[in-house]
Amino acid sequence: MATRAELKAESRNRILQAAGTRLRVEGLAGAGISDVMKDAGLTHGAFYAHFANKSELSAAALRHALLENRERWVGERKDETWKQRLRRLAHRYLTQIHRDRPAEGCALAALATEAGRGDELIRRAFDEELLKSLHGICNGAQEEQVPTDLRLDDAIALMALCVGGISLSRAVADKELSARILRACGDAAGRIASVTKQD
Repeated sequence: MATRAELKAESRNRILQAAGTRLRVEGLAGAGISDVMKDAGLTHGAFYAHFANKSELSAAALRHALLENRERWVGERKDETWKQRLRRLAHRYLTQIHRDRPAEGCALAALATEAGRGDELIRRAFDEELLKSLHGICNGAQEEQVPTDLRLDDAIALMALCVGGISLSRAVADKELSARILRACGDAAGRIASVTKQD
């Protein structure tokens, strides 16, 4: 039989999963307490055993969603050059499946514009999680090949291409243009490292 602490942790996880899905699909406005609790199969009153308010929930859900996405996207360190890593990560991110399934996609892409208009809690969570993703990109590189400062700049450029590319591909109605955006951004990722003359 599960302990009270285990049941509470399970309930919190269900809330975070439900809120994370709503954040990805509907943005900050979609993560309303009533809707999230309904999706989680819990009562509205149970919310306050876990979070003080909607802002706290949104920040926690953003962190939870990005942890899941980052582990799937960045994965384990591989034996590859920095340029190969950037290209591989771009092609894993900039897919039609990712474009067409926002509920399972990257929360950074879903909230990039909105987070800038969010409250301090949301903006801080976004900052911290973006940095974790950037470091995740960098830590997979062969460190002796690419200096840390250059790796971080390349990772920022890659993230901008990925988030911008997936956002634009979702925004346009023309599927052919959408696919071209994904392809162009993925191809550009292979050229980022070339700017720093790293292979």
